[in-house]
Amino acid sequence: MSESTHIIFRRKPNGLPISEDFELVRSPTPAVADGQFLVENLYLSLDPYVRMLMDGETWTFRGAGLTPGQVMPGRCVGVVRESRHPAYAAGQHLVGHFGWQTHAVQDEAAVEFYVPPQSGVPLSAWLGACGATGLTAWLGLQTIGEPRPGETVVVSAAAGSVGSAAGQLARAWGCRVIGIAGGDEKCRLVTEEFGFDAACDYKRPDFARDLRDQTPDGVDVYFDNVGGAMLDEILARMNPGGRIPVCGVLSQYNLASEFPGLRNTRLIFDKRLRMQGYLVTEGRHLWPRARAELEAMVAAGKLNYRETVAEGLPAAPGAFIRMLQGGNIGKQLVRVAP
Repeated sequence: MSESTHIIFRRKPNGLPISEDFELVRSPTPAVADGQFLVENLYLSLDPYVRMLMDGETWTFRGAGLTPGQVMPGRCVGVVRESRHPAYAAGQHLVGHFGWQTHAVQDEAAVEFYVPPQSGVPLSAWLGACGATGLTAWLGLQTIGEPRPGETVVVSAAAGSVGSAAGQLARAWGCRVIGIAGGDEKCRLVTEEFGFDAACDYKRPDFARDLRDQTPDGVDVYFDNVGGAMLDEILARMNPGGRIPVCGVLSQYNLASEFPGLRNTRLIFDKRLRMQGYLVTEGRHLWPRARAELEAMVAAGKLNYRETVAEGLPAAPGAFIRMLQGGNIGKQLVRVAP
């Protein structure tokens, strides 16, 4: 492959990113050296955490933020087209941090896992339900949430890829699950397609009352994707000894000013709550167990998922911006190559 197309980080956004913060460039593809392989990206995952990196600050989970001129980072599922690495053969499908680009010369450090041949799972699902988002849901619940049969689990951003998987897993493990989503369409999706017991619309003025009505016995586990005012609201509903896995802060990614503080932090002490942030990469030793359960549930039709797919790499910036505004349902992907 003589040329690759890339989406480059052009400048730090002021609040919500705009199209001018990105740039599409084409450049010759480097030669493949010993220990490397050339991957053609088929699907690109667009993830909210990338917005944090665009501020240019150092984050403990990824190190230094982005600087102008860098290729936008992202997980992809791709196919090896040429290889000079003994572990990777032409035609093999891989999931890894290959970036917002059509082709890339990579080495082993960029690879997360092989896609099992003849798995029966669509390739795109290895970035979602059977990939990082499913693993994120499984790990947060298993290692921090520790839901027990009969407990009440509340999931924010429940129509999203991680939230929808978390709720379905909690249901499969015997819990009563309440989802929080924005708008009638997403709330219907949460109950009718993802099988949650109930959904609360955070955009409605009576959200707090609805949440109280749907959690008469309190909340044992809160799977937090959002933070901010919603976390404050849930803290008031938590039962003593409750657990809160924190996998995202959607309410704060696009803030141009200082983050607002929480009002109900005293309840963390008073109720002896366990609240912990985590990264999917910290649980690599549990990935085989998690992926086996997720793959089996998807194959059996017991884990439903939705995808919002943008067509072509040039569509990535617009799709990313819409995702940050809640314009997607389920996993936001870009189909890079047919």
